[in-house]
Amino acid sequence: MTAIDPSPAPPPAPLETVVVPGPGPTTQERLQALSAQGVPLKSASFRAEREASWRELEGLLAKVQRGGMRALSARDLGRLPLLHRAALSSLSVARAISLDRNLLDYLESLCARAYLTVYGVRRHLLEALADFFVRRFPRMVRAHWPHLALGFALLLGGCWAGFALTRADPDRFYAFVDPFTAQGRSPTSSTESLREVLYGKEGAATMLKSFAMFLFTHNARVGILAFVVGFAGAVPSALLLFGTGLVLGAFGQLYASRGLSVEFWAWILPHGVTELTAVVLCGAAGMALGLALLFPGREERRAGLARRGREAAVMALGAVALFFVAGLIEGIFRQLVHSVPIRYSVAGTSAVLLSTYLLLAGRREGSVRR
Repeated sequence: MTAIDPSPAPPPAPLETVVVPGPGPTTQERLQALSAQGVPLKSASFRAEREASWRELEGLLAKVQRGGMRALSARDLGRLPLLHRAALSSLSVARAISLDRNLLDYLESLCARAYLTVYGVRRHLLEALADFFVRRFPRMVRAHWPHLALGFALLLGGCWAGFALTRADPDRFYAFVDPFTAQGRSPTSSTESLREVLYGKEGAATMLKSFAMFLFTHNARVGILAFVVGFAGAVPSALLLFGTGLVLGAFGQLYASRGLSVEFWAWILPHGVTELTAVVLCGAAGMALGLALLFPGREERRAGLARRGREAAVMALGAVALFFVAGLIEGIFRQLVHSVPIRYSVAGTSAVLLSTYLLLAGRREGSVRR
């Protein structure tokens, strides 16, 4: 039989307290703590430890600035984002321990340049222009075809109205055409003086002067103005397009009354196809802005207006290029070529080429790299 020990059992050993380590201090907190304890952190030593990576980053940025991203090797492309992050870390540390201002300015500039290189879109000027004219501009024109169709309808309607009203009463010519645009042409002008305008010969110096002055003539001013006043609710843009048609129709009737209708349209259309299309594009861009302001739809008014504004700006910039082309035709070609059949041939060719360009350019996604 087993004897029972009457002495009490020893108390159980106390459990050990397990300490779970919490998250350690960040680098910035450790540096601030060292600084508070009087540990010297000099700018010179800080820079000496990291300057090699900064210089390497500067060298890569210089290569990109000279030759684009193609100038970097595969190794350099891999190093660039790493060096950028290292420079950002150095900037954060430098700000935390309040190093000298010159070093902070240097690191801020280096990090900003590296950010634009790594994350920014860098393209050469020719590539950007090709992307604009081959893809963005014609696509935007097609996207706004209702505004463009309305613009052409207003222009042609004004032309018909100006022609009919001036034929009914020749004195209405003065109401439709201001003296600057008329340049001495009026119902009281002789047939010979009107013919001289259509076939007048100019020297080379006068051609260039004519080209320079053209950029500030009626239709260019009207086109730009039609775009700008679109913010007033689209109505001013529509009125300007209709008014341009009135002027064109009044001139058409003036020359038709002297038996010069065929010659007049041969004089107008070679540059008019491009020029009037540019005017309508500006008016369509202005009407798009005005309609976005009046009828925002489900989109917030401010956001919709900002989006339409960017789209309209693309159309207006393309129209400026068309004004330039029209200026070349009016200032040089029209003064050199007086053959009516050739003038009509150039007008027809311009219409076909411009229509083909606006309808077909940029339909392939890969035609120009984004």
